[in-house]
Amino acid sequence: MAVPRIGFLLSHPIQYYTPIFRALANRCDLQVFFAHRQSAAGQADAGFGVAFEWDIDLLSGYESKFLQNVARHPSTDRFNGCDTPGIGREIAEGRFDALVVPGWALRTYWQGVLAGRKAGVTVLVRGDSQLGGHQRAWVRLAKRLVFAQVLRRFDGFLYVGQRNREYLLHYGVPARRLFFSPHCIDNALFGSAAEAARRDRLADEAAKRRVPRILFVGKLMARKRPVDVLRAADMVSRRIGAVEVVFAGSGELEPELRRVAAETKVPTTFLGFVNQSRLPAVYGSADVIVLPSNSSETWGLVINEAMACGVPAVVSEAIGCAPDLVENGVTGATFADGDLTGCARAIESVLALDGAATRRHLAERMATYSPARAADGIVEAALALAARARAE
Repeated sequence: MAVPRIGFLLSHPIQYYTPIFRALANRCDLQVFFAHRQSAAGQADAGFGVAFEWDIDLLSGYESKFLQNVARHPSTDRFNGCDTPGIGREIAEGRFDALVVPGWALRTYWQGVLAGRKAGVTVLVRGDSQLGGHQRAWVRLAKRLVFAQVLRRFDGFLYVGQRNREYLLHYGVPARRLFFSPHCIDNALFGSAAEAARRDRLADEAAKRRVPRILFVGKLMARKRPVDVLRAADMVSRRIGAVEVVFAGSGELEPELRRVAAETKVPTTFLGFVNQSRLPAVYGSADVIVLPSNSSETWGLVINEAMACGVPAVVSEAIGCAPDLVENGVTGATFADGDLTGCARAIESVLALDGAATRRHLAERMATYSPARAADGIVEAALALAARARAE
């Protein structure tokens, strides 16, 4: 099997998967299935806070098909919101070597998994779960018992980073069934667009005093702790001088953030929701991105975006991407979950890094966390598991 035929079942078109699909289409015979057509209003309901359509092309460069979603209340944020019994016929007739699903939180994924197993198709799962914080003993036991049954349904596991790999090993997945397919974004697109914004900012600031710019990108919600960014920035300004903060995102905490900004007198700009085509310029104008989320942030792809744009990161040690992307003193800095003083000191340390050297280190890191490497991992898994099946 030199070129495998791979099916990929996804809830709906997602900006982070499109570059992986395009890379995969150059490596295999790919067919992507979508369970749901997300509306502008649906994006708002999903937590973005505003209704919008993505302003980039998410569907070209690979073969895709929308399944009929028969759910009574179609959505992507509840188990029964994606109900696509038609995937069974697609798998039965598709002559696939492997089927990939991105998790098990939707009915459509289980419909695909069961259809794949019935058709003798290798079933792969690519998720980003990580082991959370402290849990009661009975919760840990219950999860272990349930997950043992869940994970048995998959032939192979595509892990996106170190914490995700540890999670799978913790729940008993054999190492030989694990394949690296890293979390990624379109590095080239973000990097080239951000460079122009960086040059413009540096030219503009050559004639005036430079004020370091601290950036937060994401939904303004409690688990991402955007208020901590302002509090830490206030500490930084008291120690090393003036800084400014930019928030790119919308959400329920915006009124509180505006209150804290007025209270601390840290110059703060609220951009609201920023669509994909404008994001590289936002990153390119920043000196550091800060993400203080708790462990419910299973990765944090805004850090990939920032790093592709040459911007170092300060992140909580609790978020999933911390051990993979953030090397202290090299690509950024980490701090203990919830430690405001630690966050402030981490920001200071990153602002003191040599910019040119840091951008070189970031480019090296992003070469691994790329669509090409993610696609290679998927094809590698399909070929390896097929070879093992033939040998057995």
